[in-house]
Amino acid sequence: MSDLARFSVSVERPLFERLERLVRESDYRNRSEFIRDLVRDRLVEQEWQTEREALGILSLLYDHHARGLSERLTHAQHHFSGQVLATTHVHLDARLCAEMIMLRGPGRAIRALADRLRRERGVLHAGLVAGTTGRALR
Repeated sequence: MSDLARFSVSVERPLFERLERLVRESDYRNRSEFIRDLVRDRLVEQEWQTEREALGILSLLYDHHARGLSERLTHAQHHFSGQVLATTHVHLDARLCAEMIMLRGPGRAIRALADRLRRERGVLHAGLVAGTTGRALR
């Protein structure tokens, strides 16, 4: 078994009841697992505020008939080629495409690429999922 540390936390009763409901509704087995994931999520958020290496997944939904858009998206990814690990492109219908781009690098640089692609005319939606290499979670 891993080296565990136990601690107690004092919170107001209404907040405790909301925590219990969150744990139950999230299908966690216990409060400890829920709290561990909250702490890890916060650590990943902090990691994205630094120059440490992070992982991100950018999803794009766009109209591939938008003039020059495919070329601009590809050009931007080539500009960030050291950070683009993989791209998956899916044709949703006659006009719409979805693209998922896995990125690795400083969180600020990943966010900059996501913002750049989001602003392109013809991109209908862009979502960035902040991830981690896991080094800061050990």
